Amino acid sequence: MSKNKGEQPAVGTFRNENFKRRTRYTAVFIVLLAALFVVIILNINTGNVHISVGQILKIIFSGGNGVGTEYNIIWKIRLPRILMAAILGGGLSLSGFLLQTFFNNPIAGPFVLGISSGAKMVVALTMIYFLQHFAAVSSYVLIGAAFIGSMIATLFIILISRRVHHMGTLLVGGIMIGYICSAVTDFIVTFAEDSDIVNLRGWSLGSFSGMSWDNVQVAVIITGICLVLTFLMSKPISAYQLGEAYAQSMGVNIKTFRVLLILVSSVFSACVTAFAGPISFVGIAVPFLIKRLLNTSKPIVVIPATFLGGAVFCTVCDLIARMAFAPLELNISTVTSIFGAPVVIFMMLQKKRGN
Repeated sequence: MSKNKGEQPAVGTFRNENFKRRTRYTAVFIVLLAALFVVIILNINTGNVHISVGQILKIIFSGGNGVGTEYNIIWKIRLPRILMAAILGGGLSLSGFLLQTFFNNPIAGPFVLGISSGAKMVVALTMIYFLQHFAAVSSYVLIGAAFIGSMIATLFIILISRRVHHMGTLLVGGIMIGYICSAVTDFIVTFAEDSDIVNLRGWSLGSFSGMSWDNVQVAVIITGICLVLTFLMSKPISAYQLGEAYAQSMGVNIKTFRVLLILVSSVFSACVTAFAGPISFVGIAVPFLIKRLLNTSKPIVVIPATFLGGAVFCTVCDLIARMAFAPLELNISTVTSIFGAPVVIFMMLQKKRGN
């Protein structure tokens, strides 16, 4: 009888803690969804042409059937841009989460492995070649070039991951790939025309402007597939967070799992780089903030919250980039750096205090 009496308070405490955790998770998700909805409406509502909330809802729920200036502004300019900011922001944040899991280091970001540098290198080659020979280059050619560059860098990372087993060595290898790609890019730019350098610089700083529904469709497909794969890896990720030995004891193939983590993270990052250029600090800051809000590292909870957090973060930054000095528009990386860099500094200081 005494044993049962002792067990009852423990069970009650466990249930109470479980209820608190679920309440916290629910509250965070509600806040993120509400914030995303509000920011989307603000993004659509704010601009050189003011459109009331009533008109916005009427045009959106018309199913894309309509005419007029307001309709064209919302459906052809603002809505594709906002959706791309949300989709790519979520993908970039998940890319950071996967890399941080892989290296067991909260400072590991999507661009540490040299993926964006590879994309930038091929885009520089493509842009300069087309501008010199054809005097113009389409956005689709640049998107294709960015994907090719990203995949080249990813291939090298995968090859290195098969040869080395130490995480720090692989991280250094990724950084070296980034330096090599950046050096090649600088060498190419040295012999380019001034106009080509300006175009490359504008892309390299990142922007969500000029997005179309075709871009949205491609981004949804690529990001959606990667998001599903990330969810499918949630259990192996959870085991991996407790150590490689524990993950192996749970039946996780560590070698294959590492390759999958790198590959999915790279595709996320490649998608962002291809459409919007390199965007800094999002992949590091957002996963950290989400984990602090949730007070957990459980992948099944952190993955969707990180995607929503990245969507909110990038849509807010895009709004600031458009309106802070309107009609002049800031590069998105400028704004993300302003808000993301202090978070990274805080993380480093906190880690130092912990040591």
